[in-house]
Amino acid sequence: MAAELVRGQNHPLAQVRLEIRISAGVPVLAGVTLGDEHGTVPGRQWVAHPGVPAPPGVEAPGQAAAEHLLAVDLAALPEAVHRVEVFLALPAGTAVASRFGAVPAPHTTVNGMDGTELASYTLTGLDAETAVIALELYRRQGAWKVRARGQGYAGGLPALLADKGLSDPGGLATVIQEAAASGRAGAATVPTARPEPRTTASPSRADSTAEPVQPPRPSGPQNAGGPALRTSGGPVDYTHPHRTPSVPSSPPSAAGGQPARPVAGDAVGWSMEERLYNQVWGMFEDLARATAAYRGAVEFADSRLEKELDQVLADPRQRLGSAGDAAREAARARRTLLAGQARAALDRDLAQLTAEAEVVEPALPAAYARWDSPVWHTYRAPAEPPMALRLGDLHLPESAPLRIPLLVRMPLERGLWIDSGPAPAADGRVPDPAGLREPAMAAAVALAARLLAVHPPGEFAVQVVDPAGTATQALLPLTETGVLAEPPATGAAGISQTLERFTRRVDLAQMAVRGGVAESLPADMGTGRQLLIVNDFPHGFDDRAVARLRFLADDGPAVGVHLLLVADRADAAAHGPLLDSLWRSLLRLTPLPDDHLADPWVGHAWTYEPSLAPHGSRLLQQVLTEVARARAKHW
Repeated sequence: MAAELVRGQNHPLAQVRLEIRISAGVPVLAGVTLGDEHGTVPGRQWVAHPGVPAPPGVEAPGQAAAEHLLAVDLAALPEAVHRVEVFLALPAGTAVASRFGAVPAPHTTVNGMDGTELASYTLTGLDAETAVIALELYRRQGAWKVRARGQGYAGGLPALLADKGLSDPGGLATVIQEAAASGRAGAATVPTARPEPRTTASPSRADSTAEPVQPPRPSGPQNAGGPALRTSGGPVDYTHPHRTPSVPSSPPSAAGGQPARPVAGDAVGWSMEERLYNQVWGMFEDLARATAAYRGAVEFADSRLEKELDQVLADPRQRLGSAGDAAREAARARRTLLAGQARAALDRDLAQLTAEAEVVEPALPAAYARWDSPVWHTYRAPAEPPMALRLGDLHLPESAPLRIPLLVRMPLERGLWIDSGPAPAADGRVPDPAGLREPAMAAAVALAARLLAVHPPGEFAVQVVDPAGTATQALLPLTETGVLAEPPATGAAGISQTLERFTRRVDLAQMAVRGGVAESLPADMGTGRQLLIVNDFPHGFDDRAVARLRFLADDGPAVGVHLLLVADRADAAAHGPLLDSLWRSLLRLTPLPDDHLADPWVGHAWTYEPSLAPHGSRLLQQVLTEVARARAKHW
């Protein structure tokens, strides 16, 4: 049974040789872009359009037409290609309407070469757009899926091509329009054989990825909030490309006949650390999409039920009596069926992601691992700084047992704020603010311990400002092991001296960078990165100290000075809007689970949980003792 997709939904592809049919009702241009894991198209040669030879694995149509047939051989695509996007555009200089909202909604179907319909999608909801990405075929865990995109561009084809990272998108758009108008078709025949595989699993430079998950691909959370459903398909092939599993498993994947099992590090990257980082964010992306598809399908089922019930009430013949009762019961049954199909599809996706998480989590290095991971029990100081750091875990209400690590790139590009203020609990009650200060500081200490542990000896230092000395107990793992650069600063004098020292460091570092002598800092300042933990802000801070803190938050990260604020924003209300920019510059975290984080791509409210050591254990002390020992040996 074919899957009828709504915007954002995906569906597994059981075949690799495909036909994509497009019915638009009016003449439109059709083309294909081949992109890397993030959708970036490296050059014009990776755009299949009229008038030029098509890239391997793709056959694009010629001139503008109301009906199009595209052929794609996923097995013949270059190894660097992870995303195949089908785009449509209204032709320029013709009598065709000037926007997609004025023409019939284009309909797309994805068929196997044997004619089997695998998925379909109708592009509804378009208005002022003159170009649109209709479908996306993408590769995850060695298996291909199709996603209904429906992403329109009011700026037309130039805006679409610019979004793919192409240079001179306006010039390329003009070439495509002119080629389609002249009817020149230069597409090549779709290859039928897969190219020879690479002899190594290491990615080529074209495979390497940069900072991931920017909208519409989530790089990480930020402070915050169709007509049918997909159906279950064949099992997804989790086999790593060019890797033969050591233990056979069944059933085999529908696409390639290889055993289906998750593999840690099954993503592009130059190192295992980078591959795991990309894989984790791929899991985040898949969970976001699967949940969006489920919520959209249930919303559609609810709206259709409401519409059908209104129709029953509007018909005098069915408003009363057994006929009306039967019609209402049938409408509710259809809603239940649709919601059940949506939940079944979500459960299938969650099962796949859970199986992947069970393999990935034990393979994570210390910087990415939970505190209860065995990697910490054999901890030794690293020789290189980490690529990223785990700040905690994320999950959604529909997938509560499944946790996705919240990884941020290192070095930190913004400060952190652990909110010690009260937040309403699930039952509506507001916890005691005093009771949150201790767990907030404990979360800060756990983060500081992780930062110290994952950097080479001498390359990261931590200092603490504790104005009233209220964090003495929480700071014991740091103070007992002697890993703090100096004892915690207390009182107004301690705040002033510490902020003066850090401000001076940032000033001198900025001057050194501007002068091209970044390594020429005074000997007493060191060359390693610094983390300043400020507890109970703004207690003990005068206006001068507040101004210095804002300076450190804004300018410190670029020169290796990072801020970790433990504060209740309500306590700083007396400063008014003066501190608004400070709060906005910091990534807000919480000591208890809270759904305050939202990805900018789908907009889900993700529940964040801090990464803490097992309750009652002395794991932090053991790890920090090893940090101190390695530091003493280094010096």
